[in-house]
Amino acid sequence: MKIPQIFEEKKRQGKPSLSFEIFPPKKEAALKNIDETLEMLCDLHPDFISVTFGAGGSLRNNQTVEIARKIKETYGVEPVVHLTCLYYSKEEICEILKELEAAGIQNILALRGDHNPDFPIKQDFAYASDLVSFIKSQGDFAVSGGCYPEKHLEAADAITDIRYLKKKVDAGAEHLISQLFFDNEVFYRFYEKTRCAGIDVPIDAGVMPVTNKAQIERMVHMCGATLPEKFAKILKKYENHKEALMDAGIAYTINQIVDLIANDVDGIHVYTMNNPVVAKRICDSIRNLV
Repeated sequence: MKIPQIFEEKKRQGKPSLSFEIFPPKKEAALKNIDETLEMLCDLHPDFISVTFGAGGSLRNNQTVEIARKIKETYGVEPVVHLTCLYYSKEEICEILKELEAAGIQNILALRGDHNPDFPIKQDFAYASDLVSFIKSQGDFAVSGGCYPEKHLEAADAITDIRYLKKKVDAGAEHLISQLFFDNEVFYRFYEKTRCAGIDVPIDAGVMPVTNKAQIERMVHMCGATLPEKFAKILKKYENHKEALMDAGIAYTINQIVDLIANDVDGIHVYTMNNPVVAKRICDSIRNLV
């Protein structure tokens, strides 16, 4: 099932969608344990699971397509495959799309991708909107895009960022997944701006349960998310108590999700960091809300 159809069905039910993000493990030993992770996550009955895709190389090398196929065929959950374009030519993207089509993958999250000094930048795709329109011209795929409630780090300002997002939707993106955020008011303001700009596709609110301080510091540096004072206090109080910080981080995320659902968001997208135990604790707390 394509992502737009999933959102149409959830809208008829009067409920938001619930989805997860996972990434292919880099180590072979961890890859062998991915089945256990997938089984636990799929038992939580998400509407879809997105699978990240690294820069450079091919799908054959990074296990993305294999994991996505397993999600769909073994566990009966719809996969969404991330696809970056900054380091690929049109010919290479065409090959990847053929691989996805052969695997029965219908849904793609089209991303520009982060700059990586280990790979040479190709010139065919400057922006994610270029990739979106190209994918739509190549086959019967449903295409999603990323968005940034606190604007992309490289955007000149929030208005410019919204204009580029509108361009992405106009190019064919049928659904958006937000970067993580820790202040719901930031997301609500962003959502209102998208509607004012004529962006009317479903937007998933991206949340990430923080279970250790190093993790949050790394993510904040990468995506530019700001930390509300109440969350900063949690980090400071429990940074040296692993179990307590995990409990507090999960509780904070649950409170975020409850508030988001109460405010009728289109969907919740949980960045699981491949931790199904944390995902289960969250889902057990919101099972009657989604």
